[in-house]
Amino acid sequence: MNREKQIVRTSIIGIIANVMLAAFKAVIGLVSNSIAIIMDAVNNLSDALSSIITIIGTKLAAKAPDKKHPLGHGRIEYLSAMVISVIILYAGVTSLIESVKKIISPEVPEYKSLSLVIIAVAVAVKIILGTYVKKVGKNVNSDALVASGTDALFDSIISTATLVAAIIYIVFGLSLESWLGAIISIIIIKSGLEMLSDTISDILGKRIDPELAKSIKASINSFENVRGTYDLVVHNYGPEFLIGSAHIEVPDTLDIKELDMLERRISEKVYADTGVTMAGLSIYSYNTKNKDAERLQKEIKEKVLKHEHVLQLHGFYLEEDTNTIRFDIVVGFETSDRRGVFNDVVKGLEEAYPDYKFSVALDQDISD
Repeated sequence: MNREKQIVRTSIIGIIANVMLAAFKAVIGLVSNSIAIIMDAVNNLSDALSSIITIIGTKLAAKAPDKKHPLGHGRIEYLSAMVISVIILYAGVTSLIESVKKIISPEVPEYKSLSLVIIAVAVAVKIILGTYVKKVGKNVNSDALVASGTDALFDSIISTATLVAAIIYIVFGLSLESWLGAIISIIIIKSGLEMLSDTISDILGKRIDPELAKSIKASINSFENVRGTYDLVVHNYGPEFLIGSAHIEVPDTLDIKELDMLERRISEKVYADTGVTMAGLSIYSYNTKNKDAERLQKEIKEKVLKHEHVLQLHGFYLEEDTNTIRFDIVVGFETSDRRGVFNDVVKGLEEAYPDYKFSVALDQDISD
């Protein structure tokens, strides 16, 4: 079964489970004339909304690329995950408000056996549903599905807290429902904010996963003529569509035909190994015939890396005709003055090696 069908099927299961649970609670609520149970039934219908949003988002994200959106519509999935995160956040805030109201103006609780049975059934259903939906979401890399499953699990936690509070009240006469509700509401708000933050990061463009970066570089570096891979960038156009670019370091003896063939083979291997489409491979060459180049590289690299916040030096090449040394340095984001660090590095090298010209580029700390 493909990814889209798995997400839709799982979401439909969520809708059916929530609608059936809502119908069960509504019937019991009407028979027992309980407003609380009826309102809980309405809450289950709102939970089904998360699954509906997931289905809509998945269907829209699966639309084929067009002239206006040549890279597809995959990022719509992140928007749907954001909406569900907001729903979770809203549920946490409203629950906290109601809990605080009851703490300020406490009410004597009335627990009936029927209500406790309904709560227990709801807990069991929500735990099974939430665990299943979240697991499938992780397997198919769907943030919206993970958020929907998390929403169901939070509902089960709230219901469990209500059940525990009821037992404590019946046994010990202590009313803790409001306090437990407040604590759990804060946890839900925290999780909602974290999910919202993660989704916004996906849309803005967050740092590439270290394991994925490692896999891509390993694939590229496996080729005989590649001495190193640098400046790896991976653009996320949806959970299943990643486009990458990188610099590769190769000997200065390769001709255009050899480079062309090498780039094609690298792109094929990276896609086969990681699923990432390499849209661009730029070239760094290294000296193979100049004996001074290796010595200079070692000396200069040692000097440069002594500077605080300088993470890497790469792309070193000595142009003999013009006596120009070129390379790139990566300055970390820990410093607020990256350009200042860069200028200090270049100035120090120009003073230490007056016989050479320096062509140095400041690179971003984009991937591990």
